[in-house]
Amino acid sequence: MKNKKTIITYGTYDMLHIGHMNILEKAKALGDYLIVGVTDENYDRSRGKLNVSESTKKRVKAIEALDFVDMVIVETHKNQKAEDMVKYDVDIFAIGDDWVGAFDYLNEYTHVEYLPRTEGISSTKLRKENFDTIKIGIAGLGHDTQAFIDEAEFVSSVKINRIYDEDFLSLKAFTKDNERIKYGHDNYDEFLDTSIKAVYIHTSSAQHYLLIKKALEAGKHVLCENPLAVDKNELKELLSIAKKEKKVLLTALKTAFLPAFNQLLKELDSGVIGEIKEVRATRTSLFKEKNYPDSFIEQGATTILSSYPSLLIHKTLGKRQKINFFDQEENGYDISNLIVTTHKNGALGVARVATGTKSEGDAVISGTKGYIYIPAPWWLTKKFYVRFEDTHKSYTFNYEFDGCGLRYMIAEFASLIQRGAKKSKKLAPSDMVAINRVLLDYNERKKEEKIKRK
Repeated sequence: MKNKKTIITYGTYDMLHIGHMNILEKAKALGDYLIVGVTDENYDRSRGKLNVSESTKKRVKAIEALDFVDMVIVETHKNQKAEDMVKYDVDIFAIGDDWVGAFDYLNEYTHVEYLPRTEGISSTKLRKENFDTIKIGIAGLGHDTQAFIDEAEFVSSVKINRIYDEDFLSLKAFTKDNERIKYGHDNYDEFLDTSIKAVYIHTSSAQHYLLIKKALEAGKHVLCENPLAVDKNELKELLSIAKKEKKVLLTALKTAFLPAFNQLLKELDSGVIGEIKEVRATRTSLFKEKNYPDSFIEQGATTILSSYPSLLIHKTLGKRQKINFFDQEENGYDISNLIVTTHKNGALGVARVATGTKSEGDAVISGTKGYIYIPAPWWLTKKFYVRFEDTHKSYTFNYEFDGCGLRYMIAEFASLIQRGAKKSKKLAPSDMVAINRVLLDYNERKKEEKIKRK
């Protein structure tokens, strides 16, 4: 900027405090024009910052309200700092001295200045002072129970030390040498009558309704694997109870909370590939080869896997108008299903799920200007390609994440409880109902077919 010395700095600015104010004022004192980059929540999560309590929008507004800040931008990816130095003709990049050396590479573009931080104050400290630790109990001892426990360790506001399962011997064996799980219960009512504030339910789908209902009525927040219920009236009842009790009821669908998946939705909302005409997504898994029990596999491919492609299709195309199923059965349950839905303006959703066959687990979103390709495993979204007829315009988004992805879901669940919010923007009640209804409609269709055969 002509005749003005431009300063730029970046931060999350969660729960804006005196430490933030001090460093921003020091940055402004270095020049004439101060640009502040506020990190986007998806970018923060991709960097492992899972405990940010405020939305990007709220944090941006807080910085915009400061009269000495001249411009606010949003930081969305790791290469943006270097790009911004050139874009805004920056004279000085200022950052806290807890980052000494980390940004020396930017000296290639501008002068880097490390500023002293204010001791004794931080967003982390404020969160600990303002929010209680959320004790979560696990209902159901399954193949992925330990993964959930391990991932919860990365969410500082959460503590898991209690588990319920009907199988007393398995429960005893699991808790015997487990350093984190101190208490095991084979009685669900006794499990709920403890200091836990929330319950994660990971049992067979047939048990979900009753376990969710009891937990909500006991005043507990609930995170439950899909489906929430296998009956339409039961689903309505659960949502009604959650609303009445003012408790969080959230479907445990980790894809919905991944940083790259949410960035994907932002790209689509921008209209970058034009009007979306078709979404194809495949999710298959040979659970027998992973030593999952028969009782799990016999729930069927649609019950186990349809929530993943249904999430992408619903988030992308919206409310469906028609649905058709093309399934294959063995031993009384479906081992594969091709689910075809029609949407507004003739858009088409094609979901392929299977537990008895294996296919490439990728996804393609086709639009009138281009398409987006998400490589396998698309439901663990890390990278996606935005492609056009003119290949020179194509670009790639790449977001790394740690672990198996569960920590982002756990962090969202904990954040909702801490903030007193009842609905997640990443997975709203309308999203959960639409996803659950795919299975409900499939079950209804199977019942009708059985009646006709009689």
